[in-house]
Amino acid sequence: MKALKYRELDVAELERQQQDAQEQLFRLRFQIGMGTAEGLKKYRGLRKDRARMLTILADKKANGETAVQVAAVKAADDKKKSKKSK
Repeated sequence: MKALKYRELDVAELERQQQDAQEQLFRLRFQIGMGTAEGLKKYRGLRKDRARMLTILADKKANGETAVQVAAVKAADDKKKSKKSK
């Protein structure tokens, strides 16, 4: 997933997805160690995605962003897009 998609999510959703990614990384690392999985590309991609999530989470927490603010920004972006399409 691209960073723009992660920026659209609220803090709680990002934290949930980051936790899921951490669990997937653990499973993949275990499988690679056992020799049953050859998903090295998937592992690397997942690591990068998790790093993106952590970076955006840190940025949002540093700015004190909440779910209400994210909704307001989304609404403003949707307004701009609808004006451009007219």
